[in-house]
Amino acid sequence: MNRLGIIKSVSKVLATRGEAALAVQTTFDAIAQALARGEKVVISNFGTFRVKPRRPRVGRNPKTGEKVSVPARRGVRFKASKNLLD
Repeated sequence: MNRLGIIKSVSKVLATRGEAALAVQTTFDAIAQALARGEKVVISNFGTFRVKPRRPRVGRNPKTGEKVSVPARRGVRFKASKNLLD
């Protein structure tokens, strides 16, 4: 399922598809902003999103085999709740 599928599902409950699109976009924006601030986002009975720092490392260019320095960065991790997995 993608964003459009989620909007279609939400539009069955709301009055218009535009309202559904706004609701979905607002939800995703709120999650993205919280993660950008470094906060953990917990959605009960669904899962937890958190920001995890990655250390710098030495990578390899697959085309040339040359070693390349990959800088430190942040990545998002998702852990599904037990209710979602069952």
